[in-house]
Amino acid sequence: MKIFIKNMVCNRCIAAVENIFHNAGVKTSAVLLGEAETEADVSPEKMQAIEKELLDTGFERIMDSAHQVVEKIKNLIIIKISDLDIAEDFLLSEFLSSKLHKDYSSLSKTFSQNENITLEQFFILQKIEKVKELLLYNEFNLTEIAGKLGYKSVQHLSSQFRNTTGFTPTEFKKLKEHNRKALDNL
Repeated sequence: MKIFIKNMVCNRCIAAVENIFHNAGVKTSAVLLGEAETEADVSPEKMQAIEKELLDTGFERIMDSAHQVVEKIKNLIIIKISDLDIAEDFLLSEFLSSKLHKDYSSLSKTFSQNENITLEQFFILQKIEKVKELLLYNEFNLTEIAGKLGYKSVQHLSSQFRNTTGFTPTEFKKLKEHNRKALDNL
């Protein structure tokens, strides 16, 4: 039985969801970002307990197909950005269409209707949050960050960063409070 879950954005989320199912006495065959697959059907009573525990932990079961598609899109984008391997010629439309085997225009429409933001805007926001993270960790310089996240130049990254945050990357690094957003709040 496949159960789709909202707000799973990292490996700790996977561990938390695995723990919820384990504590409910439900064996899973796989837990991935955005979904859990059980080895057998789950009784309504156990499912209700799991759903309550998911909510208490900041997750939510997704019942309708449109929200399932949106959550899959979000997870694919988050994983792609976290890999730090976005080519300069990367096309979000081709990437999502090939991964989800659906027409990009329908994916984009479904996403926008459910999230009140375009796919491209969401992708940019996610990239900017990753830039903030990388700037704070001082692992890479701005040129390296631009290359890893598919920007054609440091100027392009800086311009997009300023348009999104109101600061240049250098100004952001100097701030005392960095105003990073949780991935599930974007």
